[in-house]
Amino acid sequence: MKPTRTSKAWMQEHLNDEFVKRAQKEGYRARAAYKLIEIDDKDKLIKPGMTVVDLGSTPGSWSQVVVQRLKGQGNVIALDILEMQAIPGVTFIQGDFREDAVLKELENSLNGKKVDLVIADMAPNISGIKDVDLAGSAYLTELALAFSSVWLKPDGHFLVKVFIGSGFEEIVKVMRLQFAKVVTRKPKASRDRSSEVYLLGLNKKA
Repeated sequence: MKPTRTSKAWMQEHLNDEFVKRAQKEGYRARAAYKLIEIDDKDKLIKPGMTVVDLGSTPGSWSQVVVQRLKGQGNVIALDILEMQAIPGVTFIQGDFREDAVLKELENSLNGKKVDLVIADMAPNISGIKDVDLAGSAYLTELALAFSSVWLKPDGHFLVKVFIGSGFEEIVKVMRLQFAKVVTRKPKASRDRSSEVYLLGLNKKA
């Protein structure tokens, strides 16, 4: 299949991207690592000793950042529908988060232990139909939030990727019921033209 002009332009932009170059140089699997790094530098979410769940983890750059910042103390459980190459210090579950059996496997892996931080950089398979994609993304966010409402410790934190559009305000309202503070983050590594932002729920209410 011949590459289109759009895909050529995207590849050119990707190769010239400062965060892509930094990721290659610094050993991160994807430029997305710098989104979490910037947010964590600002909000100090990751601390040694924590149990962290990484939803939508593949290729693993967020898990890499978490492992580094836990400094050998703590647990990381990562989940994705796609395969992920092993990362020392990370327990990986491959499966679809929307399926009850996969959610059960994730819950079982916690051995009844509550979680300090849930990070979710999930996105559905993009269809190109805006309303369908927004609805798919909102559903994943709702599932991640439902998991957090059960498994996060009181005062635990929840970081999730969302897309500005239909359903955004509703997600913010629900998060405000569950967390002491809800803020929006748009890290520099998140492309300007993208409607993605990250919602951060701080200090889960008991």
